[in-house]
Amino acid sequence: MKAAKKIPHTFVIVGFVLLVCGILTWVLPAGEFDHQTVTVDGVEKDVIVAGSYHQVESSPQSWQILGAIVDGFKRQAGIIAFVLIIGGAFQILNSSRAIDFGIRSFLKRVHKHWAIIVATMVIFSLFGAVFGMSEETIAFIIIFVPLAISMGYDSITGVLMVYVAAHIGFSGAVFNPFTIGIAQGLSGLPLFSGFEYRMAVWVILTLLIIAFTLWYANRVKKNPKLSPTYSIDEYWRKREEESASMEFKEKTSLSAWVAFIISAIAIVTAAVLYPKTSVSFGGREFTFVCLPVIAGLYIISGILTLRKSYLFFILSVLAFTIVFLIVGVLGYGWYVKEISALFLGMGIISGAAMGSSASKIAVEFVNGAKDILTAALIVGLAGGIIEVLTAGKVMDTILYGLANTMSGTSQGGTVSIMYGIQTVLNLFIPSGTAKAALTMPIMAPFSDVIGLSRQATVMAYQFGDGFTNMITPTSAVLMGVLGAARIPYEVWLKWFWKILLVFMLIGLLLLMPTVYMNLNGF
Repeated sequence: MKAAKKIPHTFVIVGFVLLVCGILTWVLPAGEFDHQTVTVDGVEKDVIVAGSYHQVESSPQSWQILGAIVDGFKRQAGIIAFVLIIGGAFQILNSSRAIDFGIRSFLKRVHKHWAIIVATMVIFSLFGAVFGMSEETIAFIIIFVPLAISMGYDSITGVLMVYVAAHIGFSGAVFNPFTIGIAQGLSGLPLFSGFEYRMAVWVILTLLIIAFTLWYANRVKKNPKLSPTYSIDEYWRKREEESASMEFKEKTSLSAWVAFIISAIAIVTAAVLYPKTSVSFGGREFTFVCLPVIAGLYIISGILTLRKSYLFFILSVLAFTIVFLIVGVLGYGWYVKEISALFLGMGIISGAAMGSSASKIAVEFVNGAKDILTAALIVGLAGGIIEVLTAGKVMDTILYGLANTMSGTSQGGTVSIMYGIQTVLNLFIPSGTAKAALTMPIMAPFSDVIGLSRQATVMAYQFGDGFTNMITPTSAVLMGVLGAARIPYEVWLKWFWKILLVFMLIGLLLLMPTVYMNLNGF
């Protein structure tokens, strides 16, 4: 029997891409666009000046590739720190076994597993479509992968439920300010105009990924060995078995009450300082008395859960952490720094609630960071790819060359090429905001020349930016998610590329109507 081909280790794949990018700096002519600063929705953005491309002195990269890796770690320092802190914080939480306790209690009451999958995916897809949930999914993976295993599925099902659902929503973004908002602003379109068609697109894409996930999950449940991660998931299955056999000590200690009182004081202080929260949604601003309400609910929940068990209190802390995450992102523009601090606080409170000493909490944090260290390293290595192309002065050359391929094509052909360009660029520039700033100043005016709607151009950017995020090794979020789920990138790549190809083709079909229809604004 012929041995199956083994996909190289993730480090090898990323290293090969780095090498190819280094070779490109020797082969391609160096060039740059002129840049200018524009203000979009009150935020300054550095954008390309259309027609300003010019060649510059070449800067081929050789041994500098190794130095670029260091620069990649600097570029991705925030995400790397975020991944490590999330790993450490959840290890503290997991050491209490509160999540295992919560999953067991939940599954005793809810027996329709398909309904759990559907509800979870709709929520995360909506989060991706409305406020661009991405980095935040890393934290949720550590909750939903064990849940998927407990329901008889695999770790891939857990990733589909959270990360893929969020990124499908991200691809069919309706009100995402970080992609649609920036792209339309740079294109001179009314903010979030054309949302009706994007809403229809979001519904179609979400229904398709839910249907596929239900089919896949049911298939794995019937025959677990069909899962590509069957052997890898032994870690999660062993943990689930240990949870099922262990007795939970539910006595509430004095330290749990102390942790509650201190955290309640902090939350009440925040509520006093920020009594009203403003949320921008669909181009409109809504103001709520948000934090005071959350503070009151936290105090009530804390007292009730602590009287019952510290395990319920820790689950309550987790639930309110998620609430604060949503409020912080939507109302206060939180990013990795603030989110990291939030989850670190959650971990410390959880450790104190279970009666652990400061040293015990520190040890658990370090153990969790160790477990996810590989993912953090890959994030840094992938950041080096962008650094090589930038230092070699060929990033703009690649963009210029791709843009020239649109000349002399029909409207349908042009929007297809735009989609392809955004897809290719996403392999090198995973940041949707950065890609919008680089490409929209070129593509939007070009669409006017051939009579193509700028809304179609934005949609091409939207799809090209969204889908390939789920497979490109330069995506820090993908690497963080796979690290948290303990799925090697090479396993994910081998399994997911066919599914991704189908969604990319569906995206192309959904893009075509924008060539011939008028998309309305608010």
